[in-house]
Amino acid sequence: MNNIEQDRFWRHWRLMGTAAGALLLAGCPATLPTVGQPEVGGGGKTAVTGAAGGATTANANSSLERCDQSLGTIGVVEDQNAGWYHTLRNYKLGSTVPVLRMMIQQSNCFVVVERGATMRNMNIERNLQKSGEMRGGSNMGAGQMVAADYTMSPEITFSQNTGGMGGGLAGLSRSLGVVGALAGSLKTNEASTTLIMIDNRSGVQLAAAEGSAKNTDFNVFGGAFGWAGGAGAGGYSSTPEGKIIIAAFADSYNQLVKAVRNYKAQTVKGGLGTGGTLGVQGGATPASKEVDAAAAKPVPKKKK
Repeated sequence: MNNIEQDRFWRHWRLMGTAAGALLLAGCPATLPTVGQPEVGGGGKTAVTGAAGGATTANANSSLERCDQSLGTIGVVEDQNAGWYHTLRNYKLGSTVPVLRMMIQQSNCFVVVERGATMRNMNIERNLQKSGEMRGGSNMGAGQMVAADYTMSPEITFSQNTGGMGGGLAGLSRSLGVVGALAGSLKTNEASTTLIMIDNRSGVQLAAAEGSAKNTDFNVFGGAFGWAGGAGAGGYSSTPEGKIIIAAFADSYNQLVKAVRNYKAQTVKGGLGTGGTLGVQGGATPASKEVDAAAAKPVPKKKK
């Protein structure tokens, strides 16, 4: 085989490698988010689907935990000063509260009460009533709001990893001449989330749960070839980060429901918040007084 024939041979295989890589990945735009260990989604756009109305649901994800009866009222509040909350803005993602509230209502484990921005609109209606502008019988008087028994606070940890299959394709791209960006276009998105539930009357933490989710994003045409409009062939219709966060929260919430369904209150000898059982000498708590009483007892003399 002369030099010209060799050049034609390798050029042919480079083209074949590029086409094969594109076809291999074009049929798999992305994997569905995996919540914890089992895979969820059922072909839906996210791990949380459908709607809720009172205690009834429509098209809810079947993997969402449910309760036969509600355990109390709950408000969902984000820490808007936390680092993860500002990271959401970088991904052009909004508040996590709406999806969390829908999950909670679909589960029927808690009755959701408003403690967010809509409180302003509720106050507008009450102020209109006080001003005398409302019709008679509007029934907007005081004493009708429901107390929130619990508060739920979310937290997110983000992670991205471009390893895995990307590393293997990097070698393929060198041997077959496939565009190097093809290997880098495979991205594993991961997120872990935490939900904390607080008793509003005592301030006691009642439950905490961690969840996780991950998927692999195959952004072939947009990342590898830079074709105009190619993003529609690879990636998601919405951000992979958003789908992962929702899936991770679904996992967190399922774990939390399993815990509170079998809830058993923590108890402290002497009463909760009265000083605990770890007393100190000279202290005022019951446990501290026990320490002082024990120290004041005479030491028995050793028999000769």
